[in-house]
Amino acid sequence: MKPVYFIWLTLLIATGCFEQKRDCENFHVGTFEFETYLNGELAKTTFVRNDSIEIDSFLGKQDTSSIRWINACEYIVKKIHPKNRAEEKAIHMKILTTTSNTYTFEYGLVGSSEKQKGTAKKIN
Repeated sequence: MKPVYFIWLTLLIATGCFEQKRDCENFHVGTFEFETYLNGELAKTTFVRNDSIEIDSFLGKQDTSSIRWINACEYIVKKIHPKNRAEEKAIHMKILTTTSNTYTFEYGLVGSSEKQKGTAKKIN
């Protein structure tokens, strides 16, 4: 029983010290894709981001948003020309993990505790 306990404790300590890789600066600028299911169908958003502007293309429509980086891995997105009250609200984005060409993020309205997650792929 003691060897099993020792192995379990060793694994717990080893995984508890593991920190997810986050090379967020690699994703500040570029062209990205994000896929999600919308009404049961896969929908793709493509967006081009420089350090302060993001241009989204979704379902044949384009929209421009401003970006304000809080730190290397978090930023606030706000539509420049909102069409209604809902679009006036800023969105807080947080990069959680990165790979060489993807990042996993969580997002939600600024001030809201409700968050969703997604993964974006850098294509250029």
